[in-house]
Formats: sequence, structure tokens, C-alpha cells
Amino acid sequence: MAPLAQTLALLAMAMATTAVTTVNVIPLDMAPDSFDDQYQGCGPAMKAALLTLSGSEFQQNKEFAEVWVKAAAKWQSRGPPVSPLSPDQATAIMAFTMTRTFNDAVRVVGRSRQLYQDNFHFKTLHFLLTDALATLRDAQKGQCRDAFLKVCNIRFETQRGDTVRFSQFMPVFPSKQIGECPSERLETVVKLHTCHGVEIQFFSEHREPAIVLIPPFETFDVTQYTQEGDKAQIRLQSTGTFSKYNCEWLGGNTTGDSWGEWGQP
Repeated sequence: MAPLAQTLALLAMAMATTAVTTVNVIPLDMAPDSFDDQYQGCGPAMKAALLTLSGSEFQQNKEFAEVWVKAAAKWQSRGPPVSPLSPDQATAIMAFTMTRTFNDAVRVVGRSRQLYQDNFHFKTLHFLLTDALATLRDAQKGQCRDAFLKVCNIRFETQRGDTVRFSQFMPVFPSKQIGECPSERLETVVKLHTCHGVEIQFFSEHREPAIVLIPPFETFDVTQYTQEGDKAQIRLQSTGTFSKYNCEWLGGNTTGDSWGEWGQP
């Protein structure tokens, strides 16, 4: 399976690929353990720190170093593109589509500042990916869009009226996915309206399928949750953003208290 397919399968809580019929229950809530920094007010300072930070992380995280080299070469091989992104931003998206351990870490290192500072050796990638999505969103004039996600043998634990976030950078699809879950397996279809997710397939390792990437700080209202037999449907409506952290690598106080900042739609 290609790395992007692994990302979609494993990081989006995955299409079931074995004969096991156990339904996995996944909380769909505000994801309090997620690292959700938006770097508001500290973009230039973060960029100034990247050379030193990335050098340190390449030493501490060999997988990240190898993926970054591979992603940079892949991006350069496509020739000079017309793109609003810098080479580093584009490489960050490419690298994201090549690794799944990054999102594994994003889901949990927000448990504490210390855990982020000491154990999250993807700080460079997190900043550049967040910055790239913001740049693409600006280039697309803040366009909102519908997107879809279908998973098998996954039951999201939520209810109508809840406010939720994905706990990671979530790949979803701009159109309904073709195909059904195998018989006797729960099929959950999520239809969502996102205002911070952007299309990234031009910057992906493989340009198919088309992918919309949603940042972990976008918030959604659950407007529908129904289940009939082995079919479940969820509808999510974007309501803005929420971040527990802001500019954490620089001390977390660039724009005031970094904990609990609600953003705009």
C-alpha cells in the first residue's frame, strides 16, 4: 500500500482490511490531547528558528530526516510549479503524505507542554504544514467546501449538538467515495462542511485520489447522527477554530495565554 493510502487508512481511522468484524469505538469530541497550535502572531519568528530547529530534529528523528529528503527530491523533480507555497511548505505537504507516525504523535502530544517540548520531534513539520494550509486557504479565498469520509467497522462516539474536532490533520475526500463496506460490517459515512480544509493533491506524493486536508484546530457542530442497522451517517458543520496552544515552541505567550483560544470561522 502506498504511503498516502496508509495515511488515509490508518490516520483516518481506516477502512477495515481483515476478516475481523469487531466494531471499534472512536470518540469524536474536542480531542483534548491533540497538539493544535495555529502559530498566530509568531509566523516570522518560527521561520527564523526553523534552520536550527530542523537540524536538531533531523538528528533526533531519523525517519523525519529520511522522509524530508525524499519529499524534497520528489517536489523538485516536478519542475518549477506555479504555486502560492514556498518550497519548504510544499515539501511539508509532500512529507505528510509519506508518513503516518507524524499524525500518531499529533494526536497525543497535546496532553502537556512538557510532552510537546521533550518528545515531539516533528515541530518543524507541524509548523510548515500548518503554515502551508493557511497559505492555500488564503489563495483559495477562504472557500468553504463539502467533503466526505467513509470508514468500515468504526463507530464514532458522539451525538447531535456536540462540538468536535479531529485529533489530527485529517484527510477527507471532496466527493463521495465509491464502494461499500463488506457485508456484516458497520459502514459510517461522514459528510462535512469545512472552511479550513484545503485541497492538497497537487502537492501529494501521488496526485490521486483528490484529498482535502483538515487541520486539527477546526471545530464542527454535529448536526446529524443516525444509525440504522449497519449504516451510520454523521453530518458536521464548520463553526470556526479552537486551539489550546499557540506559539508553544516560542514560549506560548506571543499573543497572550496560549490555552483555550477560540478563533473565527
